[in-house]
Amino acid sequence: MAATAAPIIKGPVAVEDVVVTFGDQQNINKFARNTARMTELKNEIETKRKTLQNLQYASDDLMMLDDDSLMIPYQIGDVFISHSQEETQEMLEAAKESLEQEVKGLEERVAAIQQVLGDLKIQLYAKFGNNINLEADES
Repeated sequence: MAATAAPIIKGPVAVEDVVVTFGDQQNINKFARNTARMTELKNEIETKRKTLQNLQYASDDLMMLDDDSLMIPYQIGDVFISHSQEETQEMLEAAKESLEQEVKGLEERVAAIQQVLGDLKIQLYAKFGNNINLEADES
């Protein structure tokens, strides 16, 4: 009686062919567009936070001035307009508040996009499993 051995599989295992429908391609494209948009928004948030930090530094430096009679140049567009220390401080505070609101709005948009991306990941991974990679490269 001859002993039968289990078959040995060499090389890559055949992956089941998955049909990509038009709807699937639309979801993949939507995922890619939203990922790109989220990256843009995150970069914009980072830029606005740096500007906000610069405004805070300017505000702190302005508070340390002893001479209230100095006129402080404040840039509006392409020109500098001199204001009193108090007016300049108020303008800096208004600019900071406005920037904080913009950052908050951008963060809300990022959260909404992350929700959409999460839903798309579930759908696409359910259909394609390991045949699709939706994770961002961390390079």
